[in-house]
Amino acid sequence: MLKVAVAGASGYIGGELLRLLLGHPEVEVAAATSHRYAGRRVDTAHPNLRSVTDLTFISPDDLGTYDVLFLATPHGETMDRMGEFLTMAPHVIDLTGDFRLKDPAQYAAYYGGRHSAPQLLDTFTAGLPELYRKELRESDRVTVPGCMATAAILALYPLADAGLVSGEAAVDARTGSSGSGISAGTANLHAERSGAMRVFAPTRHRHEAEITQATGLPARMNATGIEAVRGVQVLARVQLREGTSEKDLRAAYREHYADEPFVRVVAQKRGLYRLPEPKILTGSNFCDVGFALAEDQREALVVGALDNLVKGGAGNAVQSMNVRYGWPERTGLTFTGLHPN
Repeated sequence: MLKVAVAGASGYIGGELLRLLLGHPEVEVAAATSHRYAGRRVDTAHPNLRSVTDLTFISPDDLGTYDVLFLATPHGETMDRMGEFLTMAPHVIDLTGDFRLKDPAQYAAYYGGRHSAPQLLDTFTAGLPELYRKELRESDRVTVPGCMATAAILALYPLADAGLVSGEAAVDARTGSSGSGISAGTANLHAERSGAMRVFAPTRHRHEAEITQATGLPARMNATGIEAVRGVQVLARVQLREGTSEKDLRAAYREHYADEPFVRVVAQKRGLYRLPEPKILTGSNFCDVGFALAEDQREALVVGALDNLVKGGAGNAVQSMNVRYGWPERTGLTFTGLHPN
């Protein structure tokens, strides 16, 4: 059994990590940290874990050494402490945005400040097994992509890799309130959020840099908060190379995802769920991808959907761990989602 710890375990992503890891047959959760809840039971912050664990939060200052350390700590703070974190475990999996972008200039442009550990950026592998499985088998430092970035990358990559896209991708992303984290403040009060469709990033959402980095496509991205707790759906419009047919699009997705355990191609002609929708993915590690082709066959609408806390976060982290240790990738990640939900 591997000894694992979760730093920053009282937030939404930290809670999902605990939920998944406590049900994982190959690991023992040895520690979970929280400034606010230190000394109190884990189920104080995560009532869904009642009777599942007797674990108590510890102070971040009391972390010891482990086999794997998961970081759900605040953006910015993580890079400042990464040197310390790397001494605590041979395998570190970071779920913040601090090490997602390889270029420190890009980090500064999208995050609004200088990166404090640029020498470490190239030592991290993106925690997206569908694109980086070979590298993850040998990587001890993993950075999990953002939730909206994950959905967009998985939806766009097969077409970009096949050379079917001409020009940029215009990405329209929608996300539930849990994507803002547990300390989002006034913007996530029920009185302010309920009934709203709030465009909180009309241009240059930071995830667009991740999309471009992974797919090679110039991306323009906006993001809207919708009245849902969980879930991400991205709609990306792309111009297609002349002569591209629906058969070409389906072949590109089939080639990339035929053997993937957690990516499903959903592009049907009829039915309520004929294109990817996050409603049925709640709690699961699936990402559904699909497309609709314009009548003139020059433009495609590409769609991706996932649970932002699972495949968009904690689930990707656990899947990456499974890859690193040679376990079946579905280990600890078999929940299918709910319908109706």
